[in-house]
Amino acid sequence: MFDNLSDKLGGIFDKLTRRGALSEADVTAALREVRIALLEADVALPVVKDFISSIKDKAIGANVLKSVTPGQQVIKVVSDGLEAMLSGVSVDELDSENFAAEGLNVAAPPPAAYLMVGLQGSGKTTSTAKIAKRLTEKNKKKVMMASLDVRRPAAQEQLKILGEQIDVLTLPIVAGQMPLDIAKRAMQAARLQGVDIVLLDTAGRMHVEQSLMAEVVAVRDAVSPIETLLVADALTGQDAVNVAREFSDQIGLTGVVLTRMDGDGRGGAALSMRAVTGQPIKLIGTGEKLDAMEEFHPKRMASRILGMGDVVSLVEKVTETIEADEAEKLAKKMAKGTFDLEDFRSQLQQMSKMGGMKGILGMLPGIGKAQKQMMNAGMDETLFKRQEAIISSMTPLERQKSKILNASRKRRIAAGAGASIQDINKLLKMHKQMATMMKRMKKMGGKGMSPAGMAGMLPPGMENLIPRK
Repeated sequence: MFDNLSDKLGGIFDKLTRRGALSEADVTAALREVRIALLEADVALPVVKDFISSIKDKAIGANVLKSVTPGQQVIKVVSDGLEAMLSGVSVDELDSENFAAEGLNVAAPPPAAYLMVGLQGSGKTTSTAKIAKRLTEKNKKKVMMASLDVRRPAAQEQLKILGEQIDVLTLPIVAGQMPLDIAKRAMQAARLQGVDIVLLDTAGRMHVEQSLMAEVVAVRDAVSPIETLLVADALTGQDAVNVAREFSDQIGLTGVVLTRMDGDGRGGAALSMRAVTGQPIKLIGTGEKLDAMEEFHPKRMASRILGMGDVVSLVEKVTETIEADEAEKLAKKMAKGTFDLEDFRSQLQQMSKMGGMKGILGMLPGIGKAQKQMMNAGMDETLFKRQEAIISSMTPLERQKSKILNASRKRRIAAGAGASIQDINKLLKMHKQMATMMKRMKKMGGKGMSPAGMAGMLPPGMENLIPRK
């Protein structure tokens, strides 16, 4: 989402850090470039003006210009400014308190209502299911979903199917019932069935109109929701910001859910949303799967935008994704210094669950440029899918003992996986490098992964992309 903005900001800061000393003119010129970069990323003009104004005095202050590393200090000031903008506070307030993610309100007495609002096509129904899954699994709440969309064909049926997929209750469909009556019936059913939270998926329109607002207001007044969440498509840019302003003014919001944050949009909507609505971005959609939703952390997002990575989120993803028994099995193999193709396939599958190579690299500090080089060299998601297909075409014995793979076996595997002999040879070379890395880690006592070890995970010729101390 923020690739272009990150690249531009990275170029600006590279110029600053290459200089030993900075003048006030240098910093002013850099901030002017930051301003242009934010505007080109589709951040709202008033938000950009406030942002630059809030950090300018700090950036050209004596503490920065006379410091040992003025370029790094300017980056720190901009990082703090971004975090403050995304947190909805001033930079000075940020200094006195660490603002974490503002999660969903799950403490209200049951049954509590969440009102999902937004335009048609913003991903509202899918986001409703994602939130229901999150509340069920992470917060251990009993959840019910109800569709109030009586206009879009099969909207209610869609939510019912999603409910079946994630094993969450959905309100039975009654043909001809109006949205307000459906909402009241949902709350009554929730009381009878001991439901903690009811998610009400309201109807959307192609644009903001008065009939939509009147319908949502009537439902809001009837159910008194503890959360009124605007679902907005991050790819729509300033349009999403305008929609947010309308819903905020007429209905009142408690938070924003931004969908398609894994897309290739400019990202300005995400940076503008907090300032425009006065309400926090609570969740972001990071993919199409029903578990692809994350809490929005202002500090972590600021770090990602500035190319500093987000190691905390990466660790959280690893903890949530990697199964304990698989990790234990791999640890035992590492202790023995063995790593076969079955283990390699397991690692590829775990990587896919964590968002693929692009998702993982995006959270590592200082690897933005390397990521592009990797993608240009053909190290993209299709490479790993092809490798998994090749391993799946092997027999269990071949996965355990790759040395037995002769020419005839390779031809059979290539035919089964729709790959070439060259692809198989590349996979075997990559596996050999990873096996060597595992042996090194065994000698290190499993204390960590060296740059040499990380390089062993990459295809031949890509080793120089890993930062080394």
